[in-house]
Amino acid sequence: MDRNTLNEIVIAAQAAGADAAEAAYAERAALSVTVRMGALEEVEREESRELGLRVLIGRRQASVSGSDISVQGRAKLIERVVAMARLAVEDPYVGLAPRERLARGDHADLALFDPTEPSPDRLEDEARQAEDAARAVAGVTVSNGASASWSNSTWRLATSDDFFGDHRGSAFSVSAGAIAGEGAEMEQGYDGRTTRWRADLPDAINIGAEAGRRAVAALHPRKLDSMTASVVFENRLAASLLGPLIGAIAGPAVARGVSFLKDRLGQSVFAKGVTVLDDPHRPRGLGSSPFDDEGVVNQAMKLIDDGVLTTWLLNTGSARQLGLATTGHASRGLAGPPGVSPSNLTLRPGALDQAALMRQAGRGVLVTSMFGPSLNSNTGDWSVGCSGHWFEGGEIAYPVTEITVAGNLHDIYGRLIPGSDLEVHGSADAPSILVEDLAIAGK
Repeated sequence: MDRNTLNEIVIAAQAAGADAAEAAYAERAALSVTVRMGALEEVEREESRELGLRVLIGRRQASVSGSDISVQGRAKLIERVVAMARLAVEDPYVGLAPRERLARGDHADLALFDPTEPSPDRLEDEARQAEDAARAVAGVTVSNGASASWSNSTWRLATSDDFFGDHRGSAFSVSAGAIAGEGAEMEQGYDGRTTRWRADLPDAINIGAEAGRRAVAALHPRKLDSMTASVVFENRLAASLLGPLIGAIAGPAVARGVSFLKDRLGQSVFAKGVTVLDDPHRPRGLGSSPFDDEGVVNQAMKLIDDGVLTTWLLNTGSARQLGLATTGHASRGLAGPPGVSPSNLTLRPGALDQAALMRQAGRGVLVTSMFGPSLNSNTGDWSVGCSGHWFEGGEIAYPVTEITVAGNLHDIYGRLIPGSDLEVHGSADAPSILVEDLAIAGK
């Protein structure tokens, strides 16, 4: 669906009674292959096209989406959404983005699209390489499967304020899982990567071998007594600690007053020297885009600068509610009003690598797996189930499991120490993180 067609849909919505409208179009193609224990398990092909339409009548809004993009299907979509908007509850903050904030003109080429399209045979071969490497690790007894996949997508947005923008993206993935041990003494390991460009994807053999190594390293875990001790979160999961931060500085949460940071704008939240960057224009970034999902100009921002909280994440609606300007963080699907989200989030590295953080701590837990996080969004009380390794004298001693790490994020953020081992792999990345004197609940 091209620019002219989207503009025609917007014009037709206005002719049907909408004061303002925006039309979004998404197209996706994907192929994935999964193998398990040396046998082909699944080949899945997906192709989809979908249209989303949001209209405003006064301070009322409604949105719909559908996969029937024929002339008749579009007409029904327009009729339905205008009728819904007439019945919607008024909201004083709804509206399209301010015209002066729209990203008009040529948009930056962020190198998000690789035209390479691997064949099913090629993907099967990569999945088999990953699984074979995992199964070849001494101590691995069962494969948890391996997969390889490819996808590409297109996003286009047109509004009644004469904005049009589009961008294309691709993704290539390889992953593997392994199980070590037998009976009641079985542990799992996993590794995987996703990149925009096929050439950036690590070798499938290395991914499989890492999955196997992690499974074997987790064998024969011990349970800990409840205590207070240092905790090091390894870099491949440390960015999970930033999830509650993003929820707490999201404009809608702040506007509703359900944020443990609602009174901390402009104040120190992290230790001095800590920086958290959000960059929507990172070349080949998994979270990159040339404009936000309302068509607003976006740019790199330091959300945390030298420990200080500098901004909320705002779309047009939450910005109006707070009496501020949108920060270009609108995020939406094809149905429903815009929400907010970051793009490429990065906790900037510190001076010490993971081994040095462990030596500084002396003794504690190196967390390699997290599950079941719990957060009180009003107070910042946080806990998460973990497994990993106990270390003594800065050296790994033995694996541990079935522990819960807990604390208040005001305190955790104020004391966390970033390591130097940042690896940019996804849309949220962090180096290993040390937090001393955390509560650990064990047996």
